[in-house]
Amino acid sequence: MIPSNPLADHYQRALRADEVLAQIDAHYPAGPTLHQLAPLDQLHIGGVAASARLLERLDPTTHLKVLDIGAGLGGLMRQGAALGFQMTGLDITPGFSALNRALSSRVDQPNAPPLAWVTGDACALPFANNSFDAVLFQHSLLNMPDASKVLAESRRVLRAGGQIVMHEVVSGPNVAQLRYPVPWAASAEHSHLLTLMGLKQLLEVNGFTLEHVEDWTHTALEWRQRQRQKEQTPRQAVLSPQWVFGERFLTMGKNLVDNLAQGAIKVVEIQVSC
Repeated sequence: MIPSNPLADHYQRALRADEVLAQIDAHYPAGPTLHQLAPLDQLHIGGVAASARLLERLDPTTHLKVLDIGAGLGGLMRQGAALGFQMTGLDITPGFSALNRALSSRVDQPNAPPLAWVTGDACALPFANNSFDAVLFQHSLLNMPDASKVLAESRRVLRAGGQIVMHEVVSGPNVAQLRYPVPWAASAEHSHLLTLMGLKQLLEVNGFTLEHVEDWTHTALEWRQRQRQKEQTPRQAVLSPQWVFGERFLTMGKNLVDNLAQGAIKVVEIQVSC
């Protein structure tokens, strides 16, 4: 068990796991679909569509064993399993790992490979060398103060020819204007954004070969603007990020739109091989 730490506390502070499960059981007695869970478990900019684009970079026939670092509530994991990937999710937040497992038990995926959940630190991955065919980062590296160590550990657990695919937030040209709170940090203390150039350099230093880079910022802004409109609609959603972040998310959601629009942050996709 990972001891309590400020990052885990940030994510668990307002998490209402028992209420979430009761809400799901009441509204979806036959079990929720992946799309019904998405407002809760796809805690990143772009939702299900962004996860689909990330997973399209891999092929389960050649990248079967996949490690999702910073798995959160498991939306990407379950989406990957539906495509045939053997997904292992690692998260430093015990409450997230427990709720991820509970959500997965309620989703009917009879033909999907079994999932695995691990509460752990990405700086010291509890896996043997060459254990995985691919590693995924989806809005998770931005929480890690020692990105180089995380990437070195990722390199260690990947087999030769393995892939890293990232859907990450990086700092934009106006990062000094970044407004807090945002979903990954209440203040600058726990926000560890890299520049795109800095991230590419770290990947190369740690033995990776750059294969693909794409700027998703425009698409990300449009998606977040649509979500913001939904969040301001006076109706009670079955599930939403507020079940995780509480009332803070109203401000977080607004700040995400402003930060994207003003160039404080960018959203990028990166694929590398080793």
